[in-house]
Amino acid sequence: MRYQGKITDWNDDKGFGFITPNGGGPRVFVHIKSFPSRQQRPAGNEIVTYELRHDARGRPQAERVAFVGRRATPASPSGQGNAPLILTAAFLVLVAGSVYAGRLPIAVAALYLVASLVAFIAYALDKSAARNDQWRTQESTLHLLALAGGWPGALAAQRLLRHKSRKPSFQFAFRVTVILNCCALAWFYSSSGTEVLRSMLGTI
Repeated sequence: MRYQGKITDWNDDKGFGFITPNGGGPRVFVHIKSFPSRQQRPAGNEIVTYELRHDARGRPQAERVAFVGRRATPASPSGQGNAPLILTAAFLVLVAGSVYAGRLPIAVAALYLVASLVAFIAYALDKSAARNDQWRTQESTLHLLALAGGWPGALAAQRLLRHKSRKPSFQFAFRVTVILNCCALAWFYSSSGTEVLRSMLGTI
């Protein structure tokens, strides 16, 4: 027998949430694995149908979940969805071009590449930990990596891994780190900033 309800609480980082049945009753636990098709992930407020079962402790769980009609929150168009990846590639190309033109030391490009790789790996590990209920990476650590120059990799991870991309408070703080980092880069890009950085590198 199939039931109908609305997803009223969804945590995309952990891949689970709850369904409020039509007509009332206790909320029903639902996991991303309960959706036969993984091409469309819930975002919350979708109407779904499902089969009902109970776990060993008698708690209701949904399985064989299917969406009804169109999603309440439509997916982004493909062009807009790829914008983070395009921005990441364009920024790294700009940094590499500035190094080639002698406007920035090669250490700056290396910093962005290494920090971006570390940030991407950190997001991937945190995504895996969230799904397996393991120890999570603190959000402050992810923001520090972005601030240190890893925001291109973090941005790519948010798009490719679908991680930390829907939490408003996290996205606000992430955008602040990107702005601060870009301001620092703009200062380094100026002649005075470049000279200071080269002087610092020369003392190491």
